[in-house]
Amino acid sequence: MTPPTRPRYPSPGMARIAVVGAGAVGSYYGARLQRAGHDVRFLVRRDLAAVQARGLDIRSVDGDFTLPPGGVHAVATPAGLGQPDWLICALKTTALGSARSLLGPAVGSQTRVVALMNGLNVEEQLARWFGPERVFGAMAFVCINRGEPGVVHHLRYGRLSIGHACDDPDEAARLHDLLAGAGLDVVTSPNLRYARWEKLCWNVPFNGLSVAAGGVGTESILADPPLRALAERAMREVVLAGNADLAARGSSARLPGDETVARLFALTETMGDYATSMALDYLHGRPLEVEAILGEPVRAAAALGVTVPTMDALYALVRAAGLRIRGDLTTIEPAG
Repeated sequence: MTPPTRPRYPSPGMARIAVVGAGAVGSYYGARLQRAGHDVRFLVRRDLAAVQARGLDIRSVDGDFTLPPGGVHAVATPAGLGQPDWLICALKTTALGSARSLLGPAVGSQTRVVALMNGLNVEEQLARWFGPERVFGAMAFVCINRGEPGVVHHLRYGRLSIGHACDDPDEAARLHDLLAGAGLDVVTSPNLRYARWEKLCWNVPFNGLSVAAGGVGTESILADPPLRALAERAMREVVLAGNADLAARGSSARLPGDETVARLFALTETMGDYATSMALDYLHGRPLEVEAILGEPVRAAAALGVTVPTMDALYALVRAAGLRIRGDLTTIEPAG
C-alpha cells in the first residue's frame, strides 16, 4: 500500500494528530498538543456545533487557554481525520467494541494508535485490529470534567503514564517525546501492563465505591470510616492481583503495596469531593465502564488464583447498577 501523502511542516518536530473521543480527557490533551504547535484534528459528536462556533475553552489549574473558533479542526466523521502520525483514542471503553469503524479510516501505514482510556485489556483489542507494533497505552491521572459544550474544567493533576503494546523502549520513547514536548507530565512505565494495574489501584476503589455507595464523591468516601476502609482493602487487592499478573507474564516490575496505598490516598485527599467519571455516568444514566475497570481485573485475579473478595463485591454491585440503568434489572416500586 502506498503511504499517504503528508504535508510539509515548518518544524521537523511537528506531528499530525487525530483525537477520537473528544470528551473532557480527549479535548484537554488534544488541545495541549495543538497549543504546542501540532496539527490536531478532533472527531466530535455531541459538541460539534458548539466547538465549531466557539472553539475549545480549557479552564485549567495550570492556566486557562482557548483554541478560538476557526482554530479548532473539528470533524463529524472519521473521513475528516485524514491519516495522521498519531491517532489518540479517548473513547469510553463502553464504546470500544464499535471503535473499529471510527478508528479504521484514520489508520494509515505510518499511523500509531494511542489508547487514552481506562481499564484492563484495552490495547489487546486495538492490537487485534491494527497490529500490536503500532499500539500504545496512556493512563491519565487527572481530575477533569466536561462543562457546557466546548468547555473543559481541568481541576488538578494530569500525569500520563505510558507504554507500548510490545514494550518496545524505542517506540515508547517516541510517544514520551511527543507528550513531554507539549509540556505534559509524562512517565514511561516499566511496561504497559504495569501502567494499567497502577491506574486500576485508584480506579477500582474510587470509581467502584462512588457508584456502589449511590453516587458519591471522593471526599465522602474518605470521610466515612467504613467506606475508607473498604477502599483501602480494594486497593490492596488490586496490588496483589496486579503483581501476580506481572509475575505470570515474566515481568520483574512490582507495585509497592504500602507505598501505593499511602501515595494514592494522599493524592485523593487533595481532590476535594471529586466526582469520578463513573459516578457522573451513573448519575446521568449513561453506560458504566464496569467491565474494563472492574470485570477484567476480577477475571484476571480469578484466572491467577488470587482471592479478591472486595473487588468481587464491588464488581457485582456496580455491574448491577449498570444493568439497572439499561433497564435489564428489575427494581421494586414503593406501594402507592
